[in-house]
Amino acid sequence: MSDTASDRQRRGLLSGARVTSLGTLASRLLGMVRDVVTAGLLGMSSGGIMDAFVIAFRVPNLFRRLFGEGALTASYLPVLTARLEEDRAAAWRLASVTLTWLIVVLSGVVIVAEAVCGVLWLLYADRPGMPLLLGLSAVMLPYMIFICAAAQVAATLHALSNFRAPAVVPIVLNVCWIAAAVLIAPQFDDKESQAYVLAGCVLVAGVLQVAVQLPALRRHGFRYHYDLAATRDDMRRIVSSMGPMMLGLAVTQINTLADSLIAWALAAAPDRAGPIAWLPGELAYPLEQGAAAAIYYGERLYQFPVGVLGMAVATAIFPLLSRHAARGDRARLGEDLTLGLRLVIYLALPATVGLVLLSEPITRLLFQRGEWTSEDTPRTARMIAGYGLGVWAYCALPVVIRGYYAIGDRVTPVRVGLAMVALNVTLNLTLVWPLGELGLALSTAACASVQLIVLTALFSRRSSPLAWKPLGLTLLRTLPAAAVMAAAGYATLNAMSPGETFSAQLLRVTVTVAVCVAVFFPVTRLLGGREWAMLVGREGQETERRVP
Repeated sequence: MSDTASDRQRRGLLSGARVTSLGTLASRLLGMVRDVVTAGLLGMSSGGIMDAFVIAFRVPNLFRRLFGEGALTASYLPVLTARLEEDRAAAWRLASVTLTWLIVVLSGVVIVAEAVCGVLWLLYADRPGMPLLLGLSAVMLPYMIFICAAAQVAATLHALSNFRAPAVVPIVLNVCWIAAAVLIAPQFDDKESQAYVLAGCVLVAGVLQVAVQLPALRRHGFRYHYDLAATRDDMRRIVSSMGPMMLGLAVTQINTLADSLIAWALAAAPDRAGPIAWLPGELAYPLEQGAAAAIYYGERLYQFPVGVLGMAVATAIFPLLSRHAARGDRARLGEDLTLGLRLVIYLALPATVGLVLLSEPITRLLFQRGEWTSEDTPRTARMIAGYGLGVWAYCALPVVIRGYYAIGDRVTPVRVGLAMVALNVTLNLTLVWPLGELGLALSTAACASVQLIVLTALFSRRSSPLAWKPLGLTLLRTLPAAAVMAAAGYATLNAMSPGETFSAQLLRVTVTVAVCVAVFFPVTRLLGGREWAMLVGREGQETERRVP
């Protein structure tokens, strides 16, 4: 490949990352609005309704992470990319067969899961909170069919270098959710009915998330053509690689689901007085009702930078890495993976510092109204800070793991992932007793950090050597800049009164963020950083090669 073609592809990487980041940013901002109205509607700890809702939502949402940001995309996209370069008609057949079987298999999963919910309802209907949890789960389970189909359509568009239409998909869910929480749910008096309204809106949003992408796919020439015999070999490759990929890419989500289930099981409620009956000894409940909701809100805040930074870079870089791997160009693959990690480190480290610094002011600003009590704020702020310590790792992991999948290595991420799941459960059950909810968040952050370090080191040693010098220079420039930013942000927070009004709280957070941004980027520039110029497209690749 010529240098001109390579430079063009890298510019495509940066352009795709920018488009995906902007779409994700819009979605995350709407997601914040969604969480604000949900917190005001259902609160956090009152009656355990929010606990039941977030756990019921996690199952289809985990499938979204697996397929939308994980196994299906990672296994399907390289195969589709190869077909697109050879024969568009063959690519459309592959896309059609994949979509058909995805819907068939997931429909079977949903039918079985609905039956399980029904059986559990019959067995445990007398247990407080269980009917609501199972009922909400039954309503939202079909969402996994639509969101995973939307993810497969989005992956097809990504292979065609169309990042705009897929960027709209998460916005649709947030708009539907907000409309239901603001316009429909308040028409019902009891909180359980309001929770069911939100669950129904999630299902409607799934249908729309598929529909909004179909016109863009047709504009690229797609026509549905089911021919299993012609795509059998490609389908074998996709299916055989999906199982290992599911665990490799979803470790953080699985760990967070484990956090939520442990929080729900070990949280004291009015009907759970005294020691834990199903554990030996006289152990008291280490958590209080609302723990699962606190984890949800903590995750929602730390997922903001992960979606805007980590997943945007990973989504844009994966087709490029797949092309390098298909051509056997391991040197280019290592260079571009290094570039992706540099961009993530440059943005994710200050995001980590900022989220920890602003955890309490942001929680009070966003959530403390309606059914949300003043006691709920510090609980959620601690969770945000605990999870926030791992933001840099959460952002970088999707990029590194896609490097493995580009070269066809699906075993290493699985082995490391299994070890991290086991470590997380162990740390959860160890730290929850002395640290409560915070122990669950710190465990997930620590496991993500260990996972990233191990995977990056193994990839560079066994597969494609990374450019450690420019990567290290990016780290050395970013760390002191983030430290200076933290000091400036801390001073700004202390100089401004928290205030009781929304406008005063908004001003305090906004000014602090503005000060942090105004300090961080100039400091990195003074230290010789070129990452910002690369992100905004003001510096060519030739300059980037000369200045590490």
